[in-house]
Amino acid sequence: KREETVRLLLIDTPESVHPTKPVQPFGLEASRYVKKLLPPGTKVELELDVRERDKYGRLLAYVWLGHQMVNELLLEKGYARVAYVFEPNTKYVDEFRQIQEEARKKRLNIWSIEDYATDRGFRDEVGRKSESEKSQSCAKPMIKGNISKNGEKIYHVPGSPQYEATKAEVMFCTEKEAQAAGFRKPLR
Repeated sequence: KREETVRLLLIDTPESVHPTKPVQPFGLEASRYVKKLLPPGTKVELELDVRERDKYGRLLAYVWLGHQMVNELLLEKGYARVAYVFEPNTKYVDEFRQIQEEARKKRLNIWSIEDYATDRGFRDEVGRKSESEKSQSCAKPMIKGNISKNGEKIYHVPGSPQYEATKAEVMFCTEKEAQAAGFRKPLR
C-alpha cells in the first residue's frame, strides 16, 4: 500500500491550509465538503489525463466516487473555479466551464461574493472586506466562532469555560449574528 497525494485536475478551491496565506472565504467549507464526501477509506476511482503528475510529483486526476466526479461536484456547489488549464490535460474543460457558469449564475458560495473568484484566482481583499463590513454592527466583536475537526460550528462568549482556549476562526458581535452564521452554543 502506498500513499499518494492527488491534485484534482482543472479546478481550484479557496485556501484553507496554505502555509503563508490566510484562510480564504469558503476554503474551510470546500475542504469540509470533500472530507464529508470522502471519509478515510472511501474507495474512489482515479481517471488520469495525458500527463500523470505535476512538477511536485502529485498525481493529477479526475476523482470518481461511483458515478459522480468530485471535481465536478466542487464546481457544481460553487466551492471551486475552473483553473490550471494546461494542455494536454484538458479532457473535461468544456463541461467544467458549463458547470461553473451554472454555479456562477446561481451565485453559489464562491460566486456569492462579488468579484471574489476571478480567472486569476481568489481576491482575498474582496472577501475580507465584506466580512468586516458584516460585523460593523460593533467596533470590537468579542464572540469567538470556532469550527471543530468534525465540522461543528460552535461559538464561545467571553467568560465561558472554553473562551480563552478557543482559537477564533470568525468573530461575532452578538450571539444572534453567530447563530445566523450557523454557529451554536457549546453543549457544556
